[in-house]
Amino acid sequence: MSEFVVSARKYRPQTFDTVVGQQSITNTLKNAIKNDHLAQAFLFCGSRGVGKTTTARILAKTLNCFNRSEHIEACDQCDSCQSFNTGASLNIYELDAASNNSVDDIRSLIDQVRIAPQLGDHKVYIIDEVHMLSASAFNAFLKTLEEPPKHAVFILATTEKHKIIPTILSRCQIFDFQRIKVKDIANHLAVVATKEGITADPEALFLIAQKADGALRDALSIFDQIVTFSGNNIQYQHVVSNLNILDYDYYFKFVEHALKEDITSSLILFNEIVSKGFDIHNFLVGLSEHFRNLLICKDEKSIALIEVGDLVQQKFIEQSKELNQHFILRALTLLNKADVEFKSAKNQRLLVEISLMQLCSLKSESEKKKSLTESIDILPFSGQSLRPEKPITQKVIPVQKPIQQNTSFSAKVPSNLEKPTGNFNGSHPSIKELLSPTNEENITISTENSPREFFTEDQLKIAWKQYSFVLKEQGLGTFYNALIKRNPLRKDDETYIIQLDSQIQKDYILDHFEGFITFLRKQLRNFHLSIEIEIIENQDETKFLTSKQKFELMARKNPNLHVFKSLFNLDIEY
Repeated sequence: MSEFVVSARKYRPQTFDTVVGQQSITNTLKNAIKNDHLAQAFLFCGSRGVGKTTTARILAKTLNCFNRSEHIEACDQCDSCQSFNTGASLNIYELDAASNNSVDDIRSLIDQVRIAPQLGDHKVYIIDEVHMLSASAFNAFLKTLEEPPKHAVFILATTEKHKIIPTILSRCQIFDFQRIKVKDIANHLAVVATKEGITADPEALFLIAQKADGALRDALSIFDQIVTFSGNNIQYQHVVSNLNILDYDYYFKFVEHALKEDITSSLILFNEIVSKGFDIHNFLVGLSEHFRNLLICKDEKSIALIEVGDLVQQKFIEQSKELNQHFILRALTLLNKADVEFKSAKNQRLLVEISLMQLCSLKSESEKKKSLTESIDILPFSGQSLRPEKPITQKVIPVQKPIQQNTSFSAKVPSNLEKPTGNFNGSHPSIKELLSPTNEENITISTENSPREFFTEDQLKIAWKQYSFVLKEQGLGTFYNALIKRNPLRKDDETYIIQLDSQIQKDYILDHFEGFITFLRKQLRNFHLSIEIEIIENQDETKFLTSKQKFELMARKNPNLHVFKSLFNLDIEY
């Protein structure tokens, strides 16, 4: 029976070109060797399993190789390479700082640095987990690290760069190893599976790569575990079952239930997930990630940001076509709110269930808001027509600079927006489109065929209040409060001003402004009516006073307080 060797050791990279996901770093090191531009100390930083120690060993082996290839790789045949492969090289010294972190250990290392190499040109010292060294050990190491002998090269590796003192950092060339991409890990696992004679489903390898969280060593360990579980044929379901991962299909089903507004099926499916022992919070995070992927799939340019297999990616693309962007954003807002409140919730399952119910109600909520203005009847009243004999044209000049606070601007929404030769079709552009700085040409607006009847200020107030109460019934409290707080101010016969307290209030109202102005124009039968928004400073802001200021303010109203203070020898805190 042959001795089993785990894949993380068996397939450990032996050359720069076989290091996975760190091409920029390996190319830099190869160029440094080629040009004889080698630093005396390197610091390799990064999370676990990304190749720090592996790259350090490859660098040490390549430095002492007698017959390096044209691509600056070790020959693996010379005496130096052979001694390295067998672990008998006297030119490469590895120290685990997690268990050898005292001053005495560093002093012993310094004594060895003075000895010249017996074979080759360099002696390489690899110190793993260097952040575990004590403060005294770091200080003892400083001088040698800054001015080592010509033959000495130090390679420090750490997962916690922030714990290393600045004086050490300043003496090293720092290389930050990035997390290995899911696709790179999956491709490497496919190569390992082929060498081992194992048939593997690509979706299963992608799932293993995702579970590894950017660490190739973890991915290879999981791969060995799945091979032990399933034999020489790895299927997607094997990985899901063995690692107890919540399948993508559950999330796709939840979105389908939300589109059908099927609250019952959604809660039953959630109960199935809980009964299988899956963590509720992980499910909530996973559902948020699912909607994030759906939003990314709305644009072909960003699809590459989704790190899943081709089959799952196609499912995301197909489902994203069934959803509009507004629905996905509202869903992400709901799920993010539940995520924030999850830790402090006393009944966490109920919190998630409520979120799922709200998710299944988003579609009807959106349609309800859409039909807001359509559900309001037009008030019947007649007025004197002010339509001129000649058509009136207006030019809207694009805004070139952002609108500053405490300034007023005209939020005019005309009754039609078209080319000069077109006919009025009753469509209305949004206020954001008219104020957008991306419009490079002037737009001509024709109001030749639009109603323009006379109306009084009282009639405007009636329509104003009617729309306010409908907003209250529809749950748009912010807009409702803004309309009822102050009466509209008259600027001229067809222009009125609405005053708001803040920029935030203005941004919210602009999202619903088109329906508001359209309703007023239909009510008053005057499509030349315009509403300007003005932000005013709040004069009633609370002023924070010091203890002394509070006392002086009270003493003005009651001068006897000074006598009381002197009588009892009281001090006022500042």
